[in-house]
Amino acid sequence: MYLSASEVYSKSISEVSKTEKNDCVVRSIASAADVTYKVAHDFCSKVFGRETKKGVNGMLMATAMLKAQDDGFTVGTKEFDVYGLTKKEVCNKYKLKGEEIWRKKTIKSFVQSHPVGTFLVMVANHALCIKDGELLDWESNKFQPTRKVVSAYKLTAKNLTNQLSLF
Repeated sequence: MYLSASEVYSKSISEVSKTEKNDCVVRSIASAADVTYKVAHDFCSKVFGRETKKGVNGMLMATAMLKAQDDGFTVGTKEFDVYGLTKKEVCNKYKLKGEEIWRKKTIKSFVQSHPVGTFLVMVANHALCIKDGELLDWESNKFQPTRKVVSAYKLTAKNLTNQLSLF
């Protein structure tokens, strides 16, 4: 369902999360990867250089996600392929007085154009997860569907089964 806040997101309470702030990236990774808050917290510290009680630096995260597009990444024991969405996938094209212009999609239009898949979405000073058309974010943010998408990454779980099928 469109723009419903996730119970998983708000229930990701642990001893670590009780003392944290500015942890939207940690919670988004936990929701996207279906891992515990602690696992996502450790991942963000190691991969994105996140410091305790401080948010993730956007430039460090963009650099790490760019590298992950080539190598993928592992959150806990789960491996993911990462695809950075292009301008055409996070923007809408309009004609204004005969001239084509690009405008960033809103969260609402992003969900409508990407109904299937797991996405880590960046908006101004915030990160959230969209999983199969459901917004996984704080309850208070579900009423902000007009926030503009700055960037987005599609996460796809790697298939780790190497068993051959004979029939």
